[in-house]
Amino acid sequence: MEPLLGAKIGCLLALLLLTLGCGLIPICFKWFHTDAATGRHRRALSLLGCASAGVFLGAGLMHMTAEALEGIESEIQGLMMQNRTERVGNASEDSDSAQMGYPYGELLISLGFFLVFLLESLALQCCPGAAGGTTVQEEEWGGTHIPGLHSHGPPPSPSKGPLGSLVLLLSLSFHSVFEGLAVGLQPTVAATVQLCLAVLAHKGLVVFGVGLRLVRRGAGARWAALSILSLALMSPVGLVLGLAATEGDPQGGRGLAQAVLEGVAAGTFLYVTFLEVLPRELASPEAPLLKWGCVAAGFAFMAFIALWA
Repeated sequence: MEPLLGAKIGCLLALLLLTLGCGLIPICFKWFHTDAATGRHRRALSLLGCASAGVFLGAGLMHMTAEALEGIESEIQGLMMQNRTERVGNASEDSDSAQMGYPYGELLISLGFFLVFLLESLALQCCPGAAGGTTVQEEEWGGTHIPGLHSHGPPPSPSKGPLGSLVLLLSLSFHSVFEGLAVGLQPTVAATVQLCLAVLAHKGLVVFGVGLRLVRRGAGARWAALSILSLALMSPVGLVLGLAATEGDPQGGRGLAQAVLEGVAAGTFLYVTFLEVLPRELASPEAPLLKWGCVAAGFAFMAFIALWA
């Protein structure tokens, strides 16, 4: 077996096992379940959820969005240069400059954001019962009763149905495929191992946060485990695609399509982070400074990892 192929197979196994292990920890251990948690145990789970929200925030802004913007800008520049070489004369230089300055990356990320917004609006319009979760919300508000509002329940928050978790899994799945693809396309053993370590450094925390999110939303153990398994398989699938691509054309016309999908996935991830994860964790008025500190700590850790990832 060639050393490069062996290194990539080792990275494949590492990506699969670490993702699966980190994601199953909060599902398999009852300590992470909030249904029977009280007192300090419940507060610890709440702060852990805030830390995972910070990890999601850091992953969305420092990793997914940054990589999507970089990829889209690179592809747009490549297309512009190609068109410029095919044209004769300088009559279109001004229009090319205007097109280069247009924020295509931000537009694609916004499209992903509004796509999920539209899906959730349609779900609420067609199935009003999908906005359930009142019991969970009441528990997260710690049983607080506000005079005059006790008959109406706590203030509503978006993304209460299972669609938010599904969108989170799909956006992370897209991102995981592209991460594995990047590892599979590396030309040397050193580059392969370095990139794989960078991916592993943040992927474990993110998938742990996904498992914790599924548990806190009351997902069944079997469905949650299958969700983590499907997410864990995405990076190995991308790595295998990268290995197959290196046998032929390493680009294969996939560059622009990959950049577009990464942009849309980043937008969907940001939607879930800002309108699902953070509001849910910060809904309770208990210990706001501690919660802020946990969110900031999770974000700071992901920002620190971004130095290498």
